[in-house]
Amino acid sequence: MATHATSGAAAQGRQSSPWATGFAMFAAILMIIAGLWGIIVGISAILNDKVFVTTQGYVYEFDITVWGWLHLIIGILVGGAGIGIIQGATWGRAVGIAVASLSLLANFLFIPHYPIWSIAIIVLDVLIIWALVTYPSRVGA
Repeated sequence: MATHATSGAAAQGRQSSPWATGFAMFAAILMIIAGLWGIIVGISAILNDKVFVTTQGYVYEFDITVWGWLHLIIGILVGGAGIGIIQGATWGRAVGIAVASLSLLANFLFIPHYPIWSIAIIVLDVLIIWALVTYPSRVGA
């Protein structure tokens, strides 16, 4: 009897904890890293257009400054969602999947300008989405 009450209280304590655990913490840390990388790329592109290669005849041809603003905004959103997941916010998981998907798409379109960096961010975004999708919700636990 005493063992059952203790394990029930421990399980209840786990459910009410505001801190992320396991895959959610993994995804949150990756989101903060990917967000910081996006912010760095965004600031670099905004401050100096000549940092990146411009391709002629590319279908998604924008000024590099526009790409910089896109990466800066997406980086802030990704990092903010990662902080929300660490704090245990209920919206963090859905927003995290959405902004990681948006970041993945933006970096896929940015490959001609900065291929190695874009592919690294794409890999991080795939890991983030995987970790957030496979992490069981607290309600079901």
